[in-house]
Amino acid sequence: MIKPRIPENEAERLHALRTLQILDTSHEERFDRVTRMAKRMFGVSISLVSLVDEDRQWFKSKQGLDATETPREISFCGHAINEEKLFIIPNALEDERFSDNPLVINAPNIRFYAGYQLKVRESINIGTLCLIDPSPRELDEEDQQLLKDLGAMIEQEIKSIEMATLDELTLISNRRGFLTLVDYSLKKSRRDNTSSSFVLFDLNKFKQINDEYGHHEGDFVLKVFAQSLLTSFRECDVIGRLGGDEFIVMLTGVDNETIQSILQRLEQEIGEQNKSLNKPYDIAYSAGVAHFDANSSLTVEEMINQADEAMYVNKRA
Repeated sequence: MIKPRIPENEAERLHALRTLQILDTSHEERFDRVTRMAKRMFGVSISLVSLVDEDRQWFKSKQGLDATETPREISFCGHAINEEKLFIIPNALEDERFSDNPLVINAPNIRFYAGYQLKVRESINIGTLCLIDPSPRELDEEDQQLLKDLGAMIEQEIKSIEMATLDELTLISNRRGFLTLVDYSLKKSRRDNTSSSFVLFDLNKFKQINDEYGHHEGDFVLKVFAQSLLTSFRECDVIGRLGGDEFIVMLTGVDNETIQSILQRLEQEIGEQNKSLNKPYDIAYSAGVAHFDANSSLTVEEMINQADEAMYVNKRA
């Protein structure tokens, strides 16, 4: 068995998936009706909407299967998300990647697999709409187009979720999406008795950039800064744009020394961006950090306000 490789954009991919907040949620008719149609139209035993998480594939919708998830390392979908075209395995027993896979030699005895990659944007594949059957088979061009059409229906439903929680310009969480993710993270940190920290960023002289060079340059700065945050912080950190030129990150289970190390990495990243972009201005920012223990009774907004106050102290300094 060959394990699926990890995509180069894994951090961005996982962030996009988790921002949607659909992992471990209940079944929804808007997804189930598509998997029902797929199962019936193709005459297969199993049809799934599979979302590939860090170490598992979780099924948002499933027809013909009782399991809710399987390990990522044995998943066919883990391979599929690394491709841009339909991922089709006519007979898994004849494919060296899957011939001794537990899902092939044991139930559900996969022979045929076809997966349509579910994209939230170009090259960001979060999972698949897939067909599975215990008998080998092929898909002709007409069938392949039908699978693509059904997959596009799932993507439209995902897009409707995404628009409510994603900042359209920077493609990171907007305020609503950030607060949703933080609520989940805080509950988990309290269960695990781990601390949490908030880092609030405000871009310096951002209005001046807008006024002197135009709003298109201001938008460019916002996108560069958002990408730098994604590059510098950890995959498990929650990153969002609160609005305007304010950004925020929530971290759990880290001490101040670790946060300062990450902030140094961000400073270096922004410095390299300023050199390579060769703009008539430099991207600059102020940051404020606030720490909270697992037993803190403060609301998320109060935590953000403390980070905001710390940021303004640094900005004035």
